Amino acid sequence: MTEQDYTLADVVALLVESGDNGPVSHRYSDDMPMPSVETLSEIVESLRTVLFPGYFGPSEITPDTMPYYIGATLDRVERQLADQINRGYCFVCEMESGGKCRECADRARDVARTFITRLPAIRRLLLKDVGAAYDGDPAAKSHGETIFCYPSVRALTNHRIAHELYRLDVDIIPRIIGEMAHSDTGIDIHPGATIGESFFMDHGTGTVIGETCIIGDNVRVYQGVTLGAKSFPKGDDERLIKGLPRHPVVEDGVIVYAGATILGRVTIGKGAVIGGNVWITGDVPAGARIVQSRALHQSFTDGSGI
Repeated sequence: MTEQDYTLADVVALLVESGDNGPVSHRYSDDMPMPSVETLSEIVESLRTVLFPGYFGPSEITPDTMPYYIGATLDRVERQLADQINRGYCFVCEMESGGKCRECADRARDVARTFITRLPAIRRLLLKDVGAAYDGDPAAKSHGETIFCYPSVRALTNHRIAHELYRLDVDIIPRIIGEMAHSDTGIDIHPGATIGESFFMDHGTGTVIGETCIIGDNVRVYQGVTLGAKSFPKGDDERLIKGLPRHPVVEDGVIVYAGATILGRVTIGKGAVIGGNVWITGDVPAGARIVQSRALHQSFTDGSGI
């Protein structure tokens, strides 16, 4: 029978059958529900209003009403987040062992509460990121403009939320939150990446930062920068070995210009400057300036220029 001869019933039967094979199976009504992208998006936006009150959420908030608004928001977020964390835990338990974890719910509530206690530290980091964006871009007219308009600040808000959840060994949820920012801004930061204070991604579009990357304080990168892995070691079973340090270490005060690619577990020394479109797979000493070996020059004096 050709594909043109299939009836709707044939297609349904094939989809049902194919779902019972391989590592990804159907999920049924008695399974723990999957994490909800919609709910996680609501959680992140609620956290954004808490981290930047008055900028996001109700614009009529006042110093008198702020404690009530933040308290009510965090109370709701903690319960929503605990539920989503629990779904993530149980999804992984089912995928790995085929069983249901009875301890996930209690663990999820504890982790959600611990995460809430870390929000002041996240806010302190984000305010330094905002300052770095304002100080690093002559086009910025105010700190508020960078909060409202800059994809760097939006992506870093998601990342610093996701990174704390990653540090708390939350399954799946940090990656979903990171991918939300990726979709919104074109900036792809794995939640495992460790990023120091006052980090600024100028423009940011196309920037990629890998899972085991470590970035120091006062680092600035431009659009199209890749901090990635050079190789992916395999084990005896020919499967990729997970979790190995494989991304760059970028020390304090480094600037990486547009289009640069830095691959592998290499160290870019303190205060180094990496020029645009440079490809690096080795260590760079502190204070070095790495640029293309030959600059391209188009003469405009002979009429051949654009």
